Order: sequence, then structure tokens, then C-alpha cells
Amino acid sequence: MLQPRATTRLVVPVLLLGVLSYALIQSLIAPVLPVIQRDLHTTQSTVTWVLTVNLLSASIFTPILGRLGDRAGKEKILLVTLVALAVGSAISAVAPNIGVMLVGRAVQGLGGGVLPLAFGIVRDTLPRQRVAGAVGLIAAVLGIGTGLGVVLAGPIVDALNYRALFWLPMIMVLLAAAVTWFRVPSSGVRAPGRFSLTASVLLAAWLVALLVPLTEAAQWGWGSTRVLSLLLAAVVLAAAWVVVEARSASPLIDMRMMRTPAVWTTNLVALLFGISLYGLLGFLPAFMQTPSSAGYGFGATVTRAGLLILPMSVAMFLSGLAGPRLTHRFGAKTVLVGGTLLAVASFAILTLAHDRQWEILLAMAVLGLGFGAAFATMSNVVVAAVPAHQTGVANGMNANIRTIGGSLGAALMASIVGAQVLPNGLPTENGYRYGFAALGLASVGAALAALLVPRNHRHVEPAVAIRDEESYAEAAVAGVPGLEAKVAN
Repeated sequence: MLQPRATTRLVVPVLLLGVLSYALIQSLIAPVLPVIQRDLHTTQSTVTWVLTVNLLSASIFTPILGRLGDRAGKEKILLVTLVALAVGSAISAVAPNIGVMLVGRAVQGLGGGVLPLAFGIVRDTLPRQRVAGAVGLIAAVLGIGTGLGVVLAGPIVDALNYRALFWLPMIMVLLAAAVTWFRVPSSGVRAPGRFSLTASVLLAAWLVALLVPLTEAAQWGWGSTRVLSLLLAAVVLAAAWVVVEARSASPLIDMRMMRTPAVWTTNLVALLFGISLYGLLGFLPAFMQTPSSAGYGFGATVTRAGLLILPMSVAMFLSGLAGPRLTHRFGAKTVLVGGTLLAVASFAILTLAHDRQWEILLAMAVLGLGFGAAFATMSNVVVAAVPAHQTGVANGMNANIRTIGGSLGAALMASIVGAQVLPNGLPTENGYRYGFAALGLASVGAALAALLVPRNHRHVEPAVAIRDEESYAEAAVAGVPGLEAKVAN
């Protein structure tokens, strides 16, 4: 239901705060894993699970929470999600050992539900003319938060300690939860049907079976029995999940929706972009922190490495804001293709020219321009292509597919970079060069996938005669996206 302007004026700010907090919680930790390893007296292979378990949890709960929001009320599930994010942050902040830390990070993974719920609330509560801009802004903040976490990690640890990386976002989350409780209105849009527990369990099972071997393959070996067995189990469980969903009267993920040209093509772009972005952010800081005596790298501190990535965050935010205007002028497909081509150019720079800091700064700025515009555009394409009651689950699956792509990218980079090692144990320059090139190829694939996105991707509901404001509100409750019907004379 569309709400009065006075009621909705805090909706977008509180959603932005929740999304920013989640993005920071995801990205702040990667640069300080060695610090956590030393403090909690664990091994390098074990401490990587601080990232992995959060990724697994988010992959599982993002679409589930999106679906629950569509059924029970997005504002209610958003509040639950924010509280879980805060609780997980508190557990991680006080963790006395690695086991407790992993529990906290798994609980934090529920924060992935912020994304589909935020997009759904925007579509349900804001006037049509504000939806595209708000969606673009949320996508831009998600992008800048992802890059900003890498930038802020060093200064925060230097000034305080690594546990502040959990406390500070927790404060932001609690503030967002409080405002959500008092100021985010109920949309009134609900999806019919029952919640499928079987589909949820199968979804969790095949995602775990897929992401664990992809994350651990660099250490276990791609041809090891464990990796191959889990990948085979993932295929079987995924097939079973698809069968259950296809036969369900109230599926967790509507397979007909997923087959929509605008949805599956955009999801393919998200998968390939996830490979590129998360694969890069997981390894570029280590490249820049490598001492120059290795023949490459800058010997940068954690703080300085973050500053070299800062142009990406700034450019991503600015291009995300400009995304809706560019889409209005040139069309979503054109903007999406343009964004992917900018990403290709950035990885070409990183592959061929990475000896000077200004080259890294240039590559990061170009990459940010491409990713920011593309992320904002993808979100708007999905919002426009599905019925109102499927907005949350559709965007949840898009974000989830990007997360799966991130796991693929991290595994790909770990295998390529780790395959060539210097006598001192550091990766060779060629290892990074080949890794950057592989991520560039993923961006090329994203550009080709973007070419498949249909130009006319808007979902059309049955015509509704809009005679006055009361009829307009009734149509909004019915879930008519954008209220495409003509105003009756």
C-alpha cells in the first residue's frame, strides 16, 4: 500500500543504514584475518571459515527471508533480520575462541535478508516515480559499503582493535532496528500460500554442498574425493529442490519467475559479476601488501591498501546514484552492457599494468563506475520484471546468486594464485596476473549475458481503472506494479 509522504520519509534512510551495516560487516573482516588468527590462536585454514561460514549462512537465508517477508510482512521480517545481525555481531565481538566466532558469523549471515526486504519495502511503500531512484540508491550503498569496509578496516584496527569491527556496525544496526520498529510502515502487500519447509531444507543443503567444496578446493584439491563427492551431492540436491519447487503450489522460489528472460539473464550477469568483484576484493589487498622485494607489490599496510581501493567505492556510489537517470535516458540494457564493459577495461588494466600505484587507482575508479551502474540497473530490472508480491524473493535470489559467484571467484583466485609460489612462500606475480585475467574473462561473460537482457522487461498486470486516490490505493494493495493502467476519464 502506498503510504503518505510524511509516513515514508524515513523509510529509505533506515533501509540505507541497514544495507550499509550489512555490507560493512561482510567486507571489514577480510583484511584483518591474520590479526584474528593470532588473537584466537588458530590456524590459517581455520580462520578462513570466518569468511566462509558467513557466506554460507547468507546464501541460505537471503532467499528464505525474502520469501518470509513477502508472506508475513517485509517490515516485520526486516526487524527480525536486523536484530539477528546485531546479535551475531555481539557474539563475534566477545568471542573467546574461533568456535564462538564462527557461531557469531553464521548468525550475522541472516543479515543477507536486508537486501530483498529493502527492495520489496521500497516498491510497496513509495510512489512509482521514487522507486527507481530508491532502488538505485540502495544498490549504490551496498556497493560502496562493500568497498568501504576494506578501506576502513586498517584505521579502525589501528585506533581501537579488530573487535571494534563488530561493535561499530552493531551500533548502526541497532539504530536501524529502532527506527524500523517505530517508523517503517506496513505495506499491506502479502503473498498467498504456505511456507515450504522442505524446499528451504533442500535449498540450504545444496548450497552448503556447493559452497563448501568451492571454498576449500584450493586446500583439499580440485580432484579430491571430498570435493567431487560434495559437488555431486550438490547437483543431486539441487535437482531435487527444483522438482519440489516446480510441483509446489506455494514455492519458495517460483521457477516460472526464474525462467522469465529478464530475470534469468540478470541473474547470470549477477553470477559473473560476483565472481569478478569478490574474487578481486579477496586478493587485491594481499597483492598490494606484498613487499616490493618479491618483484611486485607495494609493501602497503592494511590502511594504505584500503586507500588504494577507495576510488572504487566512491565511483561505485556516484555511478549507482546516476544509474536510474542513465537508465531513463538510454535504457536498462544499454547501461548494463556499458557497466560490464567498464569492468572488462578495469581488469585489462590490472592484468597488463599494475606496477605503479596510479594504475591501481585508475583501475579501481573504472571498476567502480562499471559495477555501481550495473548493480543499480540489475536491481531495477528485477523489480520491474516481477509481480509486486515476488519482489523480495526475486531480489533475494539475485543477491544470493551474486554471493555464489563470489564463492566461485574466491575459489578460482585461490587456485590460480596459489599454483605458483616463490621460495619464500609468496605467490608469484604471474599468479596474480593470470588471476586478474581470469576475473576479466568473467566480466567478458557478464557483458555477453547483458546483451541477452530484453529491452522491454516490465511486468504487466491486468488493467485497473484508476478514478481517484482511493482507487489508486486499492490498486497498490492489490500489488499492481507501477500502476500501469490508464486513468479513467
